[in-house]
Amino acid sequence: MPISRFRFEGPQKKRRLDVCVSEGVEELTRSAAQRLVRAGGVSVEGTVETRPARSILPGTDIEVNIPEPVPESELIAEHQDFAIAHADEHLLVVDKPIGLSVHPGPGHVSDTLVNGLLADYPEIRGVGELDRPGIVHRIDRDTSGLMVVARTQGAFELLTEMIRERQVRRVYTALIRGGPEPEEGLIDAPLGRDPHNRQRRAVVENGREARTRFQVLERLSRTTLLELELDTGRTHQIRVHLSSIGNPVVGDGMYGRAARGPGGLNRQFLHASTLAFAHPITGENLELNSPLPEDLQLSLDAARRE
Repeated sequence: MPISRFRFEGPQKKRRLDVCVSEGVEELTRSAAQRLVRAGGVSVEGTVETRPARSILPGTDIEVNIPEPVPESELIAEHQDFAIAHADEHLLVVDKPIGLSVHPGPGHVSDTLVNGLLADYPEIRGVGELDRPGIVHRIDRDTSGLMVVARTQGAFELLTEMIRERQVRRVYTALIRGGPEPEEGLIDAPLGRDPHNRQRRAVVENGREARTRFQVLERLSRTTLLELELDTGRTHQIRVHLSSIGNPVVGDGMYGRAARGPGGLNRQFLHASTLAFAHPITGENLELNSPLPEDLQLSLDAARRE
């Protein structure tokens, strides 16, 4: 059984253990973290802790025993709540809600987008990677919005190559704290694992190439609404890049401040709003757009009133 070790570094004075675990282990939901804690799978400073609500102080070492990944043959088909923005015989464009992990991982095997896709589109089983069939690219569990899924192996291979060659336009909308001085710009900073916390990413000298373009949409009293476009697609890229220039995404507890956002928003204000590409089989130009979910729109309205 794999073991993940990390140190809770804040920036909060203290935080619940289940929250620390869900943020410290990639693709682990909070409910799954609670189950792991209660099952005795989490140790705090070397001692097993079974109380999910235990307060954790910065500097505390946490160890998590992570269940083995689920083999493809054991992937469960189970209906999930998500919308389809486009569907044809070759591919889907999914509008993913918040709180839904893309594929099974530690502590959860049936409550992901992949499980829902297998229930509604069973032909994707065996397409692409065995443990994440059909998945061409990911978005974070607490990021909403558009992502493309392959229904055939041919489409998967072509879409994967298109993303590698930057032929898929991926645009996000984010509300950030403060605001960059220029109206538009490029953040070009290599990313890798944070040397002080292996569960986070950071700008590091020997990291992988990472570039994020941004444009100011609206400046507000304490926040700024941005449109961001990915040149590359590294884990947590937008969140780390914006934090690195001093403008973290509102509501991002890992790379910014955990305080609630405007209107009581209790998640990161980041939404995959546009996906545009030439269909890999037909050549048709596709551009799909997703409006802000209700909670983000309410938060933006509140920010405008501040």
